[in-house]
Parts: sequence; structure tokens; C-alpha cells
Amino acid sequence: MLFDSSVRKELWRSFSGTLVVLLTVLLTMVLIRILSQATKGALAPTDVGLVLSYTVIGQLPVLLALALFVSVVSVLSRIWRDSEMVVWQASGARQASFIRPLLGMAWPVLFMVAGAALMARPWAQNQTQVLKYRYEQRSDMARVAPGQFQVSADGKRVFFIDSHSDGLQAGRNVFMVTTADGQEAVVTANQGQVQVIDGQRFLVLSHGERTQTDLDTGEKALSRFETAKVRMGEAIDPSDVAPDMRSLPSLALLALRSDEARGELVWRFGLVWAAFNMVLAGLSLAAGNARRHSSWNLVYALLVFVVYFNLLSLSQTWVSRGKLPWDGALLAVHGTLTVAALLVVWWRDGARWPGQAVRRRGRKELA
Repeated sequence: MLFDSSVRKELWRSFSGTLVVLLTVLLTMVLIRILSQATKGALAPTDVGLVLSYTVIGQLPVLLALALFVSVVSVLSRIWRDSEMVVWQASGARQASFIRPLLGMAWPVLFMVAGAALMARPWAQNQTQVLKYRYEQRSDMARVAPGQFQVSADGKRVFFIDSHSDGLQAGRNVFMVTTADGQEAVVTANQGQVQVIDGQRFLVLSHGERTQTDLDTGEKALSRFETAKVRMGEAIDPSDVAPDMRSLPSLALLALRSDEARGELVWRFGLVWAAFNMVLAGLSLAAGNARRHSSWNLVYALLVFVVYFNLLSLSQTWVSRGKLPWDGALLAVHGTLTVAALLVVWWRDGARWPGQAVRRRGRKELA
């Protein structure tokens, strides 16, 4: 009882501290990337907080698995380093005896990983796509910030306006440059109004002029207008857009028979299995000698984590391309690590079966 409780308490303290540090690093990195996307016009500035939250939820399974792995390795390495493992072994505990307290601490984390990978991550991915889609479907005039040049959604126009109207559907002192079919047109107008006519968006300009230049010959043509319409694009029905596999619920993926759906299932179920394997891998790698202050086991642990999650991504790619069956990929990647970790623990315990007596070697007494 004392053995289980002491190991669990120290594991929870290490896991909490590691999770806070990793979460802080992740928030910083994701925030920088999202702010960069918002600056380039891929996201609305008002949606930065929501996209940040959804991105963190999407990365939560990997974050929890890494925090669990680091806590197991650090706690068990400390036990070996402080000769505490010798005390437990002298009391009859083997290295395999740590599996019970480790799983007793890890099972709530494993449930959180399963919930995040199978339910929360697809929902967060879907919400992120909805925000990006809504922002892309806004008018080009609404995306333009006053006093800044902005490229249109199709990349064929450059806008500049002096100020917005209250509804963000009209702009004053509009400047627009369009390039198509070897022709460059520079349009200036006092005002631009976005209107939707028969499912198509038009920019209605008033009181302006148009300068068209032939890029091949250099000839120019100047015209003035009271009212002009510029087609901005067609309205797109969200139901016509092909769904992303990452945003589909897990039950919907199970109903699909495509390789892409199977590859996404390999990733989701693999995350849950990977979190379980992190506990066993941490137990098998966290071994040392109190007389030798070496950190090579930590280096090996980091190498195993990096290689393992790269293989997880690689297996998803292979299944998505139809090179491997999804159940075979799960067994090949995750089942191999599970068996290997258990074999290492069994070997460190003297390669003996449960209930088998320990064979001790006699030592010659020194004269």
C-alpha cells in the first residue's frame, strides 16, 4: 500500500508540473503561428483566441502522452539515482511491480487522451474550419483593413481603401488593381458597395475612373464611369465542400470504407495506444546505477519518443495510400513497442517468470 501510494503521488506531482511547462511552450508557439496567419489575412483578428483554443485542444492527446512519458521517466530515474530502487527490491518488489502503480496513476490520463483523440480533436478541427470558411466567404471589401493593401481571395486583385462603412460592406476612396489575360487595370472610385445578385457577389463602384494597360504593347486606355460592377465570385454552399477527414466524428469514419478514413482512424486509435505504450516504455527505459551519474537513459527515452511518433505519422500515411491495412499498421507499430517494452522489463527482472525463485550466484569469500 505504501509502495503504490508513494509512487502515484510522485507521478502526479511530476505529471502536473510537466504538463504546465509543455502547455506554456505549446501556447507560445501556436500563438505566434496564429498571429502570423492573421497578419497575412488567413484568419480574422477577432477569431485568434478561438483558433488558439481549438488548436490546443487538437494537440492535447500528444501533449498528455508526452507529459505522461516524461513524468514516468523522470520519477523512475530519480528512484534509481537515489538508490530508492534498491530499497524496494530488497523489500521484494521487482521492476514489473511498478506496472500496477503506474497504470493506477495513468488510467485517468489515458481516458483523457481517448476522449481528446476520438471526440474533442475532431470537434476542434471542425470548428477551426468553420471559422476559416466564414472568413473566406466574407467579401473582399470586408477583409481589407483601412490604410493597408490586401490581396483578394482569388489572388487576382489588390485592394486599398481609405475607410470602411459601419457594415463592412462598403468602402470609401477605393483603389483596385486587377491583372488578367495580359491586361492590367487600375480602378479608383469614391465608394464601393458589395452586393449579392443571383448567388454572385459584385462590387458596385461609383464615381471613378479606370486605366487599362496592355502588358504586351504598353497601350493604355482611360475611361470614367458613374457606376460600374466588378464580379467578386460566386456564393458557395458549405454542403458542397468536401469534408476534411480530420474533422469527421470517429463513428462517421468507421462507417466509411475509404483509405483516407482508415488512415485517420489509425492516427486516432494510435494516439490512445501510444499513451499506454509511453507508460511501459518509460518503465523499461528508466533504469540506472546509483554509482554512475549518467543521463543516457533520458537520451534514449527522447529518441524512442521521437522515432515512435514519427512511425505513427508514417503508418497513417501508408494506410491512407493503401499500402498497409489499418489493423496491420496498428499491430506493427504499437504492438511491437508493447511487446518490446514488456520484454525489456522481464529481462531487467532477471528473465524469470512470475513465481519463479531467483537464482543467486555464490560469491567467493576474500581471504
